[in-house]
Amino acid sequence: MSSLDYTTLESNKRFKLNFDGGDLSSDAGLLLIKEFISKLHFDKLISSIFHTNDFSSRRTHKDDANLLQVIYQIFSAYYEDDCADELTNDPILTAVL
Repeated sequence: MSSLDYTTLESNKRFKLNFDGGDLSSDAGLLLIKEFISKLHFDKLISSIFHTNDFSSRRTHKDDANLLQVIYQIFSAYYEDDCADELTNDPILTAVL
């Protein structure tokens, strides 16, 4: 009898499954959305044409990164700005961004 503590997928060896209760997320569908956005080059389009008029020197994130974060949050049903605080430790959202 084999154990499911640690295994890899047959189709893609880069995916590893473990059941140790570590970093969990219910937003794995964002990985497919990220791939779709990349295939359409939508992320490159946003970075080339989307800019705000805020030139504050204290900002740490770019305009396109902020817009993509909002788009991913809306796709995953986090409609409030305050949800970003909770999502800073979400493993899927941080990987997508």
